[in-house]
Amino acid sequence: MLTLVYEHRILYYSRALTINNMRTSTLSALAVFGAAASAYQLPANLKKIYDSHKSGTCSKKLSSSFSGGAVYCGDLPNAIFLKGKSGNYDNLDIDCDGANNSAGECANDPSGQGQTAFKDDVKKYGISDLDANLHPYVVFGNEDDSPSFNPESHGMERLSVMAIVCNNQVFYGIWGDTNGGTSTGEASLALGKLCFPNDGLNGDNGHDPKDVLYIGFTGSGAVPGKSGANWKAKSTTDFEASIKSLGDKLVAGLPA
Repeated sequence: MLTLVYEHRILYYSRALTINNMRTSTLSALAVFGAAASAYQLPANLKKIYDSHKSGTCSKKLSSSFSGGAVYCGDLPNAIFLKGKSGNYDNLDIDCDGANNSAGECANDPSGQGQTAFKDDVKKYGISDLDANLHPYVVFGNEDDSPSFNPESHGMERLSVMAIVCNNQVFYGIWGDTNGGTSTGEASLALGKLCFPNDGLNGDNGHDPKDVLYIGFTGSGAVPGKSGANWKAKSTTDFEASIKSLGDKLVAGLPA
């Protein structure tokens, strides 16, 4: 009789433990899924900004119109963004400049260069240069041609965090390069793949629709510095995660 009771108790506790483990696994999976699903969801203020400014034109133009029709716009306080004609923002051409500029899907880039404009600056962070295959960076500012625009003249600082609204999400990148011509709307391959992972982007194939909003932030508070970003990250996801909290803070400060 005692043996039977003991066996029943063992069976009861075994079933209880199994059920508890299943519940824990399910909750953990849901937590991970929820975190991944909401990681780069558009906050309400940024969605409102995207929707309200897209249909209009820039009121506070900081530059002349560039070859694709966009201007650098100062309609948002403490920020600079690219604004195309009514109904447009800008496209996303792929930039492969920097370290490993011929590696991976950058191998077919017809205009790739072996360094970015801020190579000497980023060296201070312990890497030789930004890697377009790894670091999500934005090409922002135009020099050596006419018209031109220097974001630093309007308060932006090199290697500062930028917000990129694309594909109904927000991602964060680094202001990591400038354009020597008159085109705008350009970002590293790594950033392009975050925005449009199913579009087959590579060094010679970008995203043509002008629905990408690039926002740069003025002031030193937008600069993560050497310790505020994982410059030596082994994956784009890891680097992106290292600047997300600063990006979220900067976006939260934008008035809708």
